[in-house]
Amino acid sequence: MFASLAVYTLLALKVCTVSAFPAYKSLAGLTREALDAAVSSTTFVPPPSPPGPLADQSAKLVNDAAHPYQPLRPGDQRGPCPALNTLASHGYLPRNGVATPAQIVTAVQEGLNLENSFARFLTYSTFLVNGNPITNLMSIGDKTSGTGQDPPKPATVAGLDTHNNCEGDTSMTRADAFFGDNHSFNESRFQNFIKYSEKYGAGKYNYTVAAQLRKFLIQDSIQNNPQFSLVSPRLFTAFAESVFPINFFIDGRDTSGQLDLDVARSFFQNMTFPPNFFRRAGAVSNVGQNVVTDLLPNFKPGYNAHGVNTFTVDSTSATLTEPCLRYTNFVNKNIKQLYPNPTGVLKQALTINLQFLYEATVAANESCTQVFPYGH
Repeated sequence: MFASLAVYTLLALKVCTVSAFPAYKSLAGLTREALDAAVSSTTFVPPPSPPGPLADQSAKLVNDAAHPYQPLRPGDQRGPCPALNTLASHGYLPRNGVATPAQIVTAVQEGLNLENSFARFLTYSTFLVNGNPITNLMSIGDKTSGTGQDPPKPATVAGLDTHNNCEGDTSMTRADAFFGDNHSFNESRFQNFIKYSEKYGAGKYNYTVAAQLRKFLIQDSIQNNPQFSLVSPRLFTAFAESVFPINFFIDGRDTSGQLDLDVARSFFQNMTFPPNFFRRAGAVSNVGQNVVTDLLPNFKPGYNAHGVNTFTVDSTSATLTEPCLRYTNFVNKNIKQLYPNPTGVLKQALTINLQFLYEATVAANESCTQVFPYGH
C-alpha cells in the first residue's frame, strides 16, 4: 500500500489544501488585456519533455573531479531541501540555484539515483507552484529575479522557501515557519536527530529512528506551534522525507541501511557530499516508508485551529492512503488558485507541465483519473 506514496517525497511537494493557503491577491479588476500584456512581456521558453531513466543505475562516484564542491557566492540560492542544495554545490545543478525542471530531474538521478517517475513527480509538482512557467526556471531557495519576470498575481514564483508551497512544518532540520527562518539548517532540530539516532539506532539514523523521530516532530509541533498544519500534500512529504536520508545519503557501497551522523550533517548543514561519496546502487523512491507510517497508523491530516494543542482533523485533505485525491486537489485547488484564468503562452505552459505531472503519476502505478483545470 505505501509503495504508492513514492512520488510524494522531498522536496517537493508541500502545498497545503485550502484550509492552509497563504493569502493571495485576487485578479479582480485585472482586464484580459492587462493579463495578456504582462505575460507577453516575458520571453516564453516552451517546456521540453522530461529526461528518461538513467541507462546506468549502478553505484558511482559522484563527488568526483568533474563535480567539486564550491562554496556559495553572493546571490546563490539554497533552501529547505538538503539534496538539491548539495547537488547545486557540486554543479549537478546550476550553482546559482536557479534551474529548469529537466535539469532537476537529471541532477537527482545522476547525483543520487532517484527513480525516474519519482524524480519527475516531485519536480513538476514543485515547479508548478514555485517556478516560473513562462521562463521554465525555478529557484531552489528564495524568490529571485533570476527566474525572470513573474506571471500576474496571484502567482508568486517564490522559490522553495515559500511556506506551504514547498517548505512545510515538522521538518527534521528546519524550524517551522511560525518561529522565523524555515529554510536554513537549525542546530536544535538536528540535535533531536542525533538524540533519536542514539536512543533508537545505536548512534546511526535508520528506519526505526525515522519512525520515532517523525512521531516526535508531529507531537512537538502540535504542542508548540500555534499555526501548525500537516495536510496534503505536505502530509505525504513529511512521512516520506523521513526515509529519504537513509535511501540516498548513505554511500552506495554500504548496504547496512545505517546513516552515519557526520555524513548526515554533511548533507543537511554543509550542503556537500562526503569525500569519495558513491551514489546508491539502483534507482529507488521511498523504500522503508511503511516503517514510519506503521508507527502512526491512525494519524489524520489536520492543523492547530485555535493555538497550540488544538489539533483539528481536516476532512478535505487527502489521507496517506488517498494519493489520487491528493493529485486531484493539487490540480483543481492549488494550481487553479495560483493560476485561475491563464491565457496564451501561460496557459500553454501550465497545460504542458500538468501533463508531465500526470504522466509521472501514471508511471508510478497510480490509477488516477486525469483532470483538466483549463479544459482539454
